[in-house]
Amino acid sequence: MPELPEVEALREFLDGALTGRTIEKAWPVAVSVLKTYDPPLTALEGGTAGPARRYGKFLAVPVAGLHLVTHLARAGWLRWHDTLPEQPPRPGKGPLALRVALAGGGGFDLTEAGTQKRLAVYVVHDPAEVPGIARLGPDPLDPGFDRAAFAALLAGERRRIKGVLRDQSVIAGVGNAYSDEVLHAAQLSPYALAAGLGPEQTDRLWTALQTTLREAVARSHGLAAGRLKAEKKSGLRVHGRTGEPCPVCGDTIREVSFADSSLQYCPTCQTGGRPLADRRLSRLLK
Repeated sequence: MPELPEVEALREFLDGALTGRTIEKAWPVAVSVLKTYDPPLTALEGGTAGPARRYGKFLAVPVAGLHLVTHLARAGWLRWHDTLPEQPPRPGKGPLALRVALAGGGGFDLTEAGTQKRLAVYVVHDPAEVPGIARLGPDPLDPGFDRAAFAALLAGERRRIKGVLRDQSVIAGVGNAYSDEVLHAAQLSPYALAAGLGPEQTDRLWTALQTTLREAVARSHGLAAGRLKAEKKSGLRVHGRTGEPCPVCGDTIREVSFADSSLQYCPTCQTGGRPLADRRLSRLLK
């Protein structure tokens, strides 16, 4: 799933590639992708795109007084084309969900792999009209989001810290992958209770959150959209690396599986050497 660093890189890419260009045509290839119907998608045609903005994991492009907003969900992506096919796209079972053609040639596709179609597109007068944006918590890279603000958020949370970091209404933009990375860098168990963290642990977590995200954004700076997925994967130290050695201590990275996701962690670095219970795996072994 694209998270804050990748969406920020896409925003930066679109600033250079899309700003000032005129939308010639927009096709909703997969009808399910459109979550709003008034204004219609066709209202963007003939309008000039302005600088893109990021809201957590949402991308918003202003066009002629409106905003084209998208959330790429788990398996969505934006693919830029300097040249588009001459024939308009046809609805089908492929990954193409929406195509935008630009005057003068080129444009971009929104695609989504897999069978669970969660990619979402909105056409609104104000990005705050999108329910997911309206619910967002503070952006962790906002200059006003300091250590004190972070500690105040954690103080009222009785949940495990992994879930708190992923909750978009608490902190915007962090998902499954970077929450694993942040907790590994902070040397904290994903099962630790957020409100139970002491001042030193909170300091470590705050520093890890800032460092992990800012380094990921820096690595993605200037990359074309097509290279961002590979960059994200190459920069991850524990997420998606079950069975590999921890790059810090050499212990084996372990996994806890859930119904539709999993987390990865290092026992030595994060849980005092104790493996976390994986109830899903335990059920399979019975």
